[in-house]
Amino acid sequence: MNLFKSMLPTVALGLFVASSQAQPTHTAVKQPAQQELIDLYFAAARTGNHEVIQEFLKHGFPVDIKNHDGYTALMMASYYGHQDIVSTLIEQGADRCLRDHKGNTALMGAIFKLEWSIAKQLKNVDCDVNAKQTGQKTVAEFAKVIGQDEKLKQLLKE
Repeated sequence: MNLFKSMLPTVALGLFVASSQAQPTHTAVKQPAQQELIDLYFAAARTGNHEVIQEFLKHGFPVDIKNHDGYTALMMASYYGHQDIVSTLIEQGADRCLRDHKGNTALMGAIFKLEWSIAKQLKNVDCDVNAKQTGQKTVAEFAKVIGQDEKLKQLLKE
């Protein structure tokens, strides 16, 4: 971990945050160093490297940054079953209702992978309020499509 810390000093993350805020929000172009940091952040969420996620967040890395597919670290950690990372991201203010480019939330990813303990953590927020108005699936509709509607009903009763 010391090697990682030396590769990711506070200054680098500070520059990332500052330059991200300075860029227009409509641009998808990122500096190569920024993209490398984003890739490391998502790799840590996908592989369950909690220590790396904590290091990023400690230095002010944007918790809800999205990758090229529209995924957030919360979505990745939920899908891959890393409950400790899910907890940390939620504690750091991760938005549970963000949707990827296909309209899926972190809760939907957890349900798809049958990660019910993570789904239980994520269900405490109603992300379906605007789903119908925007033409997106609700969690219940998603669960029904993948054959998990009964399990979701049980989860929601708890």
